[in-house]
Amino acid sequence: MLRSKGFLLAAAVLAVIAGCQSPPKPEDMARTSLQTAPADLQLLCAHAVAGAAQVDSTKVLPTSSRALDATSYNVDLDAGGRKFTCIVDTAGSVKSVQPAG
Repeated sequence: MLRSKGFLLAAAVLAVIAGCQSPPKPEDMARTSLQTAPADLQLLCAHAVAGAAQVDSTKVLPTSSRALDATSYNVDLDAGGRKFTCIVDTAGSVKSVQPAG
């Protein structure tokens, strides 16, 4: 019985400590501050890279993205271990696909 009370006390202390930490503000979060490409544009790049790399599209994964300007994004992708970059605009047009160097 004493052991279970100690466990409950430790759990309560941890809960209090965890409650003291406040989450970051939305503007301080990496995802919002980096202006990542929307998921649909990342998928368009993944399909374009699959064709260029001649691999199944399920083997192509976006690894990062960032806004280049108000109308285009750069998306980095991994195609079965080979790295590629893709530039896509907000209208959904893939402007380029290049092996990363």
